[in-house]
Amino acid sequence: MQITRQADYAVRAVLYLAKNGDERAATSQVAQEQNIPPSFLAKIISQLSIAGLLHTSRGARGGVTLAREAKDISLLEVVEAIDGPIQLNECVGEGGMCSFDKDCPLRPVWCEAQEELVAKLRAMNFAQLLEQQAANA
Repeated sequence: MQITRQADYAVRAVLYLAKNGDERAATSQVAQEQNIPPSFLAKIISQLSIAGLLHTSRGARGGVTLAREAKDISLLEVVEAIDGPIQLNECVGEGGMCSFDKDCPLRPVWCEAQEELVAKLRAMNFAQLLEQQAANA
């Protein structure tokens, strides 16, 4: 499984905004600092705003800020706001389709792996990521 480039950019943008605290950042500034194509970032910012993760404002004093504190935004929320629910295989979701049905030895493995991945991403918030970044600096 690989998250999309768009989700990767979204995570980097949210991490950058978390580092800025309550200070608004221009989307052009975020794009430049994080090496994200500006037109791509505009779409990402819109999706994150719709998901309730970012506040945006227009005008001379406009910009982007987190809608909640960094400790209250999980990595899972950002990834799923962009890529949708994580699903390792089509058989894993509710009503998952599998031609082998209950005889499949792989479905339990996929289900367990997905549960562990989702739990890990849900448990990791952006305040923790900032702490890790500071510790590694």
